[in-house]
Amino acid sequence: MEILIKVLQFFMSLTLLVAVHEFGHFIVARIFKIRVEKFYIFFDAGFSLWKKKWGDTEYGLGWLPLGGYCKIAGMVDESMDKEQMAQPPQPWEYRAKPAWQRFLVLIAGVTMNVVLAFFIYCGISFSYGSQYLSNEDMIYGYEFSESAEALGFKDGDRIVTIGGDKVENVSSILPKILLAKEDCKVEVVRDGAEHVFTLDNEVLNALRKDNAFEKEQFYAPLVPFVVDSVASPTAVAAGLQKGDRIVGLGEESLPYFNHYAERLSKVAGSNVELKVVRGADTLALTVPVSAEGMLGVVVENFFKVRTEEYGFFESIPAGARLTARSIKNYWDQLVLIVKPDTGLYKHVGGFIAIGNIFPSEWDWHQFWSMTAFLSIILAIMNIIPIPGLDGGHMMFTFWEMITGRKVSERVLEIAQYIGMALILALVIFANGNDIYKLFK
Repeated sequence: MEILIKVLQFFMSLTLLVAVHEFGHFIVARIFKIRVEKFYIFFDAGFSLWKKKWGDTEYGLGWLPLGGYCKIAGMVDESMDKEQMAQPPQPWEYRAKPAWQRFLVLIAGVTMNVVLAFFIYCGISFSYGSQYLSNEDMIYGYEFSESAEALGFKDGDRIVTIGGDKVENVSSILPKILLAKEDCKVEVVRDGAEHVFTLDNEVLNALRKDNAFEKEQFYAPLVPFVVDSVASPTAVAAGLQKGDRIVGLGEESLPYFNHYAERLSKVAGSNVELKVVRGADTLALTVPVSAEGMLGVVVENFFKVRTEEYGFFESIPAGARLTARSIKNYWDQLVLIVKPDTGLYKHVGGFIAIGNIFPSEWDWHQFWSMTAFLSIILAIMNIIPIPGLDGGHMMFTFWEMITGRKVSERVLEIAQYIGMALILALVIFANGNDIYKLFK
């Protein structure tokens, strides 16, 4: 059932994104009186599940649920309709229109995906607001993994800025580090004083290649071990009470809850001596540890989730900020992927990876968040100047607008073949990575 829910969300999102993208091409083409011969949701390779012709356009539903397309008359596209292109240009064809009109037809799909993401982010801001853990509340700093320490972090550091940007949201720390550029400086408060260091780029690239950011918990807020309630009779009998702050285990001083799980697991089933601060007193209590390595207490929830709510008009700039941030983050990620020394290309995923970003339980908030993000990805990927993508067509059209010389249809056909080969290779590579990870 979990897999079915993921698959259903993936195809719902993909269908919406493709439909909106192709509708952008469709509506602008019609504005300029360019004939659209086909408008399909999903691909109709060989046959279609449903089709109906209204006016000059055949609308349909294909059987292959991997996208969709809009076939514009007189345009060299993935259909490679050479018979039509061999005929003299007709006034209602794409190729008969001025370059600026053709450019607007091309960019309309990307624009619609950005607009869709903006409206979704506005809706999310209005309906759900923004919930986050504030970095300002992390007054005890963070505990870091060995990989993070290799980059220059130390346990107890309170992060202030990364790459000159103030860190406000706890969940934004890892993306900022992952997408850090060379000579990225980090400002922290360490032992009560400001400290600045530069992330080691060689170490960072090694972590990227090893996918260390997904394999381990890179950082975690340090939490004092304050007892909220005593759940186990043995813990009650040992004398633990609500409000107690546990600060040591045996002879070892351990002021934070983060450090206890590993140590208690090693003494499971035995008794341990805890140092407990209660009011002005420091006590030594002998407490049994369960076979599962538990003391039988509930830890006080020290950090509160902040909630920022938006009214209707406030949600508009909030949605714009989320859209801009998503565009920047994905573009920075894409720049790093194409750099061989980062090794991030090894982690490029296909349909399985995309499907796995959706939750295993139906959650409209997560669904719309993921759909908005995928809409940004679709926009950015399509604007890359690779023949076969919108960006490739725009590149040739923009050249014509500057020079006044139209690129020959033969050159466009060859470029289309090259572009389709590149796209197919990328699809095979990305989905091959998914399959490799499954077997690995």
